[in-house]
Amino acid sequence: MTDCTTQLIHHPYQPPAGFEAPQPGIHKASTVFFPNVAALRARDWKHRSGYTYGLHGTPTTFLLEERIAALEGGLQCVLLPSGLAALANVSLALLRSGDEVLLPDNSYGPNKALAEGELAGWGITHQYYDPMDVADLAARISERTRLVWLEAAGSLTLEFPDLVAQVRACRARGVVCALDNTWGAGLAFNPFDLDGQGLAVDISAHALTKYPSGGGDVLMGSVTTRDEALHLKLKLSHMRIGFGVGANDVETLLRALPSLALRYAAQDRAARALARWLATQPQIAQVLHPALAGAPGHEYWRQVCAAAEARGAGAAAGLFSVIVHERHAQAQVDAFCDALRLFRIGYSWGGPISLVVPYELASARSRGWPPHVARGTLVRFSTGLEAVADLQADLAQALAAALPA
Repeated sequence: MTDCTTQLIHHPYQPPAGFEAPQPGIHKASTVFFPNVAALRARDWKHRSGYTYGLHGTPTTFLLEERIAALEGGLQCVLLPSGLAALANVSLALLRSGDEVLLPDNSYGPNKALAEGELAGWGITHQYYDPMDVADLAARISERTRLVWLEAAGSLTLEFPDLVAQVRACRARGVVCALDNTWGAGLAFNPFDLDGQGLAVDISAHALTKYPSGGGDVLMGSVTTRDEALHLKLKLSHMRIGFGVGANDVETLLRALPSLALRYAAQDRAARALARWLATQPQIAQVLHPALAGAPGHEYWRQVCAAAEARGAGAAAGLFSVIVHERHAQAQVDAFCDALRLFRIGYSWGGPISLVVPYELASARSRGWPPHVARGTLVRFSTGLEAVADLQADLAQALAAALPA
C-alpha cells in the first residue's frame, strides 16, 4: 500500500486486548467482517453465537439484551426502537388472519389503535375485556384467541388487576399472555414469578423509553421471554420487519441502568407523598394510585408487589392520576395544568422532570366509564426527581389559581 488514503482505511494496527472500564465499549456497525467465506456461511445470528450484520446485533446490543433479560427475570430479550414497536413485534409475530387478540380496556392507547387499525385490516379481530373482572376475561377466550395482553397498572386509571388469576385463566386455555411491564420496570414485581412459585407470563414487553432510560431522551423497547421457541418466533419476526436500535441509544441505556432502582424508588416515594396530599384537597374527587389503601386493585397490588414493598424498594412507580371534581369545567382543569411551573405538560414518564397531562377518559375507554372511577376530569402526573416539597407547593399554587375550593 503506497497511497495514504488506502493506508488510512486498511491500517493493520489493532489495540491490545484487556481494556476494562466502568462503561462498556460501544460497537457501531452495519457491515460486519468475516475472516473467510466459510465463516460467512456458517455463522448463526439467531442464538447470538456470532455477528453477521449490525441489524442482528453487536457486542453492545447483546450486552443490553442480557441485562434487560436479567432485570425482567427472563432468559432472552430483543431490543426495539420504541415501546410501541415492542408491543407491535409481539402481535405481528404471533397473530395471523382469522386469529383474535384480547386487550384490557385500560391498555395503552396506541396498542388498542394497532388492534383497531393494522391488525383489523389484516383480518385479525380483537375484544376488550374488563381488567378488573377475571371472569369476563375467561369468558372471552375462544378457539380463535391466540394472544391476551395484560397491563399492570392500567393506563391512565392505574387500577391494578388480579394478575395471578389472569395468568391462570390464560394457562387454563393454553393461550399466550403478554404483559406490558413498563410500569413495573422489572422492579416492582417479577413477571416470570408472580406468586413466588413460578407462575409466569409468557412475554414481558417494556418501554425502555421510560424508567430504564430515565432521561426523557431515548426511544427504545424490549421483549423478554423464558421460552426459547417463543423467543425465536419473536426474533424471526423482528428480523423480517427490520427492527433495529442505534448504538448511541444503547450506550445511553447502559449508562442509566445502574441508577434505575435508585431513581424508581425515589420517584415512587414522591408520587405517594403527593398522591396522599392531593387526596386531602376538596377539588379532587379521587386519587388513583395502586399503593394507596382503597385504590382500585390495591389488594392485588399488595399481592404481587409485596416483596419489593417489604424490602423498601420501589414498588409502585412514580405515576398517579387524579379525578378533578366534576363541578370544575374542562377549561378550569386545563388552566390548572397551565398554571403549574415545575410540572411540565408532556407525554411519557420516568424522566427527571415531573410531567402532567389532562385526559378525556371517556374517549379512551371502549366499555364506558369505569364503575370504580369517580366522575370528573382525569389528570395524570409523573413525578420526576425534584424535591417533593417544591412539587407540592407547585400543586398548591396551581389549585389556588385555577380551581378554587
